[in-house]
Amino acid sequence: MTSNDSTEMAIRLDGVSKSFGKPGLAGAYLAVDNLDLQVAQGQMLALLGKTGCGKSTIFNMIAGLTEPTEGRVTVDGRNPFRDFDAFRGRMAIVFQNDRLLPWRTAIQNVELGLEILEKTSEERRAIAQRWLETLGLRGHENDYPHALSGGMRQRVSIARAFATNANILLCDEPFSALDEMTGRRLRTEFVKLVKENGKTAVFITHSINEALEIGDRIVVLKRPANIAIDIPLTPAASQESKEAIRSQIQHVLAA
Repeated sequence: MTSNDSTEMAIRLDGVSKSFGKPGLAGAYLAVDNLDLQVAQGQMLALLGKTGCGKSTIFNMIAGLTEPTEGRVTVDGRNPFRDFDAFRGRMAIVFQNDRLLPWRTAIQNVELGLEILEKTSEERRAIAQRWLETLGLRGHENDYPHALSGGMRQRVSIARAFATNANILLCDEPFSALDEMTGRRLRTEFVKLVKENGKTAVFITHSINEALEIGDRIVVLKRPANIAIDIPLTPAASQESKEAIRSQIQHVLAA
């Protein structure tokens, strides 16, 4: 997907490369190679590839945790690494593990981002309560993480991300640690919430099935990270077309 109008794009990576270590020295490697990638406002992008293909490096650059060696990364028109503080409350991350604070209850964990945004205690409690209820956790507000199942803890993590009303959600294999049925239910709920609330999401996965369930666009990466295939996927896509896409992805990943 390309566009000359940056205002239409929530996320842009233009000619981005990322190297670690000094070229020619032991341990040096190129993780991302001259990558051009744009993500439109309101899009749910599934970023798919083998372990070690550079997905997490791309994720970290978009999140502002590291900067490219070459090229430019912009999120909502700004550099996420240099303007990191400007993205407070504008970008939220859902990790593979829930990363809840064990000494805080479910509702206190959801309130964490709102505290950073300096919302009043009344605002924090009302917003956190609403998102916990939205994610089916009414009655568990005062439970500590150790008393919650893995799926419930990840629901708290998702509630925490949505509570800040961030426009952009970055998701790093957030359901991979869950059993298949729980993961599928949460994926369905997550996609519904993203669409209903007009969010833009980048969802990293190594699962073809998950990419087909999540994405309205699937980008498959080859190593060092560059785009092998870029596939739009509509909700109305037939099972036959999804199977054709699956075969295409399997062929690329097997190469």
